[in-house]
Amino acid sequence: MRKERRFTLALACVLLVSFAGAANAAGGGTVQSDPGVLEGKHFHPKGKAPSKYTLELQNGLRKSLPFEDKRDFEEAKKGFIAAPAYKKIMAEAGNVAWDMGSYDFLLQGKNFDSIHPSLQRQAILNMAYGLYEVVPGKIYQVRGFDLANMSVIRGDTGWILFDVLTAKETARAALDFVNEKLGKRPVVAVVFSHSHTDHFGGVRGVVDEADVRSGKVALIAPAGFMEHAIAENVYAGTAMVRRAFYQYGLLLPRSPFGHVDQAIGKNTAAGNSGLIEPNRYITKDFEDLTVDGVKMVFQSTPGTEAPAEMNTYFPQFKAFWAAENITGTIHNIYTLRGALIRDPHTWSKHINAALYRFGQEAEVMFAAHSWPRFGNARVQEVMRTQRDAYANLNNDVLHLANQGVTINEIHNVYKLPKSLQQQWAARSYHGSEEHNSRGVMNRYLGYWDANPATLIPLSPRDSAPLYVEMMGGAGKIMAKGKELYDQGKYREAQEILNKLVYAEPGNQAAKDLLADVFEQIGYQKESTSVRNSFLAAAMELRSGMPGGVPPRTTGPDTIRGMSTELWLDYIGILVDSRKAEGMKFTINLITPDNGEKFAVEMSNSTLTTLKGQQAKNADLTVTLNRADLETVMGGKATFDGLVAAGKAKFEGDRKPFDQLRSTLVQFAPDFELMPGTKPGKVTTPPAAKDPFEVIQSDTKGVP
Repeated sequence: MRKERRFTLALACVLLVSFAGAANAAGGGTVQSDPGVLEGKHFHPKGKAPSKYTLELQNGLRKSLPFEDKRDFEEAKKGFIAAPAYKKIMAEAGNVAWDMGSYDFLLQGKNFDSIHPSLQRQAILNMAYGLYEVVPGKIYQVRGFDLANMSVIRGDTGWILFDVLTAKETARAALDFVNEKLGKRPVVAVVFSHSHTDHFGGVRGVVDEADVRSGKVALIAPAGFMEHAIAENVYAGTAMVRRAFYQYGLLLPRSPFGHVDQAIGKNTAAGNSGLIEPNRYITKDFEDLTVDGVKMVFQSTPGTEAPAEMNTYFPQFKAFWAAENITGTIHNIYTLRGALIRDPHTWSKHINAALYRFGQEAEVMFAAHSWPRFGNARVQEVMRTQRDAYANLNNDVLHLANQGVTINEIHNVYKLPKSLQQQWAARSYHGSEEHNSRGVMNRYLGYWDANPATLIPLSPRDSAPLYVEMMGGAGKIMAKGKELYDQGKYREAQEILNKLVYAEPGNQAAKDLLADVFEQIGYQKESTSVRNSFLAAAMELRSGMPGGVPPRTTGPDTIRGMSTELWLDYIGILVDSRKAEGMKFTINLITPDNGEKFAVEMSNSTLTTLKGQQAKNADLTVTLNRADLETVMGGKATFDGLVAAGKAKFEGDRKPFDQLRSTLVQFAPDFELMPGTKPGKVTTPPAAKDPFEVIQSDTKGVP
């Protein structure tokens, strides 16, 4: 980053949305290329080259990992048909939605010491770009147009599309390229494998909603899809946005010193994401369906990579579609941006079921990310590798927990078995052994390590000054921190420097030294989530967090898909309990056009909601159609305006409504993650048109 370049929070939040579980108006994946990348220059004026200790580590990894195994590269190239002449795809808004060329520095044929060698290998594999044949004449994939792949199955009369990318623009470009190279055919069906935006957000670029509503186009998804596509990131969405700046490196330039890959693809498109409700749901554990002459066996896999997800087997082609359950990496069990912890035990069992039911005869395995595997032996090998990796993570962490290892130790103790460490399919480019093992521990035992001293600890800003005082002050800590840095003892250095930065957030020299430490740790990490987090924190420590405020990012598809109950629960989170002190009331909400009723009660500074009930002797009854409520949720109208227009009716005492409205606080992801990084002048977030409006800046639902 040049000194004069300042990335704004507003820009990043516009581009954040595709990292969410919800469908919104804009996609993610801001394009931050660096002009000095091919010259080997660091993008930041304070940036450091890899230290001799980082060099030693990277060189050791190049000797110890199985780089002689080239099968992934052979499989990634197999079936290549063509690549488009362009590498950029423009969004309708005029910005660059996708730029595969921004990662061309990876194709120079040289090793980068600022990238973990295994991660660099993965980043090069994810440079696949164009149209590929998976099963001759039957199954194809478009890769490198977005974070996910678009898979295309030839039916009797048209195309069946599996997962349609993040953005309308990239999905349309992918389908246009398919029709150009393979002959134009109509889309007869679309399958959403699961409830993350990079798999459904581009749907409006490939089909018309009217054709789905009429049944002309089948739109197939797992049971629970709509609920999870909308709800996953609502409750803690703003906090997730801010944390996503670190996990996904959203403001890191694409550079050997910055963003190099997203583990399951290069990045996410910055276009328009949408959502169309499916007209066919898969509800059974295994369900057969024939669409346009193509036989499919769907395997429901809830509780794996997504709460609603499904694999698919094509018996006619002996091809197994692994959704995002088996890709070229071990995934996140705990997602650093924040999400409910996933269950590696269940994940492993679903892979095992697929192995025994489909893997015995499958000749090809392809997925929503990464590249296919060919030949039955190879398919079974990769399925077993990932099955065992997730099972070992679950079992061995619990084994160690039952021997007394705690959540504050497990990341330094748990390691994959050596046999799995030598399998590329078991490497953790998205997850990491460190944060996944802590996630398993937290899933079963929670955050506490059973030491009372850690049960109600001081906040870091309160404890840090005590440590700094006892260590003899900033000067001694800086000297020791520099000594540890020079010795390559980066984790020890961060331990004491982090205390100093919390105690003295205005100490720029301390922040710069901690940034140097974070940078070296980032260079050494195989996981993109961990690498990006350290490098992004280093950039904010050096330059301060980005200024500005987020725009409103929730689109009409999100609003339509959000249930009224979910909206009411969201309103409950917006309530500032301090402002609600002493309030006590009940409100009945009725939406006649969809027949819903709710009892809403404020009691003990807390708002609660019960669907399907009406409170007796309610203080106020509010009646309006759900369709009109959506205009308030979307910021196009206000309750007062609807009342004036006769579209909403208030019966009873209006005071509780006004009291509730007075307690609501809108959120903005403009808070510090590292101390001393917030700009001196903070811009106030734009006011909502109505306090009940949903202003939701989402993260990746991916990943």
